[in-house]
Amino acid sequence: MTRRTLLLGALPLFGKVEFPGFRLADVTRAAGIDFRHNSGAFGAKYLPETMGPGCAFLDYDGDGWLDILLANGCDWPGHKRQRSTLRLYRNNRNGTFSDVTAAAGLAVEIYAMGVAAGDYDNDGWPDIYVTAVGQNRLFRNTGKGHFLDVTAAAGLAGRSSFSTSAMWFDYNRDGLLDLFVCNYVQWSPQHDVFCSVDGKNKSYCTPEAYRGSTCWLFRNRGDGTFEDVTAASGIFDTSSKSLGVALIDYDRDGWPDLVVANDTQPNKLYRNLGNGTFEEIGVRSGIAFSDDGRARAGMGIDVADFDNSGRNGIAITNFDNEMVALYRAGPSGTFADIAVESGIGAASRNTLGFGCVFFDADLDGRLDLAAVNGHIDATVRNMRSGYAQSPHLFLNQGGARFRNVAREAGAEFDTPKVARGLACGDWDNDGDVDLLLTTNQGPALLYRNDLLNGNRAFRLRVTGTRSNRDGIGTVVRLYTPEGAQMRTVKSGSSYLSQCELPVTFGLGPREEAERITVEWPSGLTQEFKNVHHGRYWLKEGGLLKPEA
Repeated sequence: MTRRTLLLGALPLFGKVEFPGFRLADVTRAAGIDFRHNSGAFGAKYLPETMGPGCAFLDYDGDGWLDILLANGCDWPGHKRQRSTLRLYRNNRNGTFSDVTAAAGLAVEIYAMGVAAGDYDNDGWPDIYVTAVGQNRLFRNTGKGHFLDVTAAAGLAGRSSFSTSAMWFDYNRDGLLDLFVCNYVQWSPQHDVFCSVDGKNKSYCTPEAYRGSTCWLFRNRGDGTFEDVTAASGIFDTSSKSLGVALIDYDRDGWPDLVVANDTQPNKLYRNLGNGTFEEIGVRSGIAFSDDGRARAGMGIDVADFDNSGRNGIAITNFDNEMVALYRAGPSGTFADIAVESGIGAASRNTLGFGCVFFDADLDGRLDLAAVNGHIDATVRNMRSGYAQSPHLFLNQGGARFRNVAREAGAEFDTPKVARGLACGDWDNDGDVDLLLTTNQGPALLYRNDLLNGNRAFRLRVTGTRSNRDGIGTVVRLYTPEGAQMRTVKSGSSYLSQCELPVTFGLGPREEAERITVEWPSGLTQEFKNVHHGRYWLKEGGLLKPEA
C-alpha cells in the first residue's frame, strides 16, 4: 500500500461515502511556484483590473510532464511601477518547477488575460495564444525550448480589443486547428466611463456601461497563417460580452459546436452546420437565459457528460445571487437548468463564480465540478460572501446530485480567495487530477490531489494523424459493468484558462475496463477491449500503448 491508501484503507472504495476520499494539498511554495498577478491598479478603477488572470497546464517540452503557464497583467502607460510578464514553469519531474520564462522567450510585458495552447502547425509542439487588453499574441513553439512571436506573420496583428478566453478547435475538420477568441466589451483607457456608487468616488463599472464586442473566428490556412472568417461563418455579433467558451457536439453529428458564456447578455450556442457556417440557437436550446427569463452574468464555462448519459451537459458560473447554472441535456435537443435540484444552486447562490472545471476528483467514475469564486471590488457594500470567497468542489453523488466538499477536501483549498482562472491536470503523473488556480492581484495556487480511497484511473493521451495532431475533438468512451463514461479532448473551457489535453476516467476499485472506443474528428473509430488501468498513448489508427 502507498502512503495515500493507508490513510483510509478501511473505507468503502466504490459508491457513495460521506468522506470525499481525497485531499487537496497546497504545494505552491514547495513546488517552486512564485507568482503574483499585477492588475496594474493605481486608483483609476479601470474595468480590466477586476477580471484576470488565466492559467494553463501544457507539456511545452514534450517530456510527458505537465508544465504551467500563467497570464499576467502589467502597469498602465504613464503609471509604471514594476515589470511583470507571462510566466512559464517547467516541470522538473520531482514535484518542483523551474521558472523558464526568459529562456523560453516569453518574458513579454503585455496586459494578458487568458491563454490557450494548441499545436496549430501540427509539428508536435504546443503553441500558445495569449489574449490581452490590446493586441493578442501568438507564440509558435520551435521545439527547442523556445517560443517565437509570430502574431504578425500569422496574419493576426492589427486587432486591438479586450479579449478574454480563447479556444483551439478544428471547426471544418480539415486536420488543422482553428482559433476562436472571446471579446468582452469595447473598452480602452481613452474611453473609460466614470461610474460611482456614491456619486462622488469612482468605482468599477459593470459591463452595462460599455457596448459589447463580437467574438472572432480564425480559419487555419495550413501555411502558418489564419483567415478571419468571423462574418462569413455567422459568428459576428457585437451584442456579445463574452468571457468563456467551450467545445460541445450539441447534436452529436460529429461537427464541433460552440457554447459561449456572456456577461449580462444571453449565452450563445453556435451549431456547426458542417459547411463552414454556424447557426446561433442559444434561446432555442434553453441556455440563453435563466429560468425566469433573465440574462445572467456568465463568467466561466465547462462541458462534460456529468450524468453518464452519453450527452454533454453545461456548467456556467455567474454573479452572486444568480447561482451556478447546470444544464442537463434532454433527448429533444434542449437543456434544462437543474442547479437547484442538483444541490449546486443553493450552495452557489451567494458567491461570484469564475473558473470551473468538470473532473473526477475521487476517480469513482462520476465527474465532479470545481468552481472558484471571488468578488469584483473590495469596496462594494452588501457583498453576501465578502471580497475573497471560498471555492466550491461539488462531489457527484450520482443521480445528478452534488454535495459541496470543499471544506472536507482541505482547509487550504477552502480558504477564501479572490479567484479567477482554474485548470486541472495530472502534473505529478500519479493518475489523479490536480488543480491550478489564479487570483486577482494575488498568487497562483497549485493543489496536489492526494487520493486516499485506492481508486484507479485510465488515462489516455491521443495523437492525430488525419485529425489535428492534438486530437482536439476526439471523443473517448469507456465501458464498465457500471455503465459508460464519455470524455472529449478539448482546449478552452473554464475561464481564461486551459486544462490538460489527456483524458482521465475513474475506474473505482476496478483493475480494468471492458472496452474503450475512440472517435476521431476524421471520422475514424477505434475499439480496444479489456483495457487495464494506467496511462496510455494512442496514435490515430495505431495500437493502444502504455506510457512509460
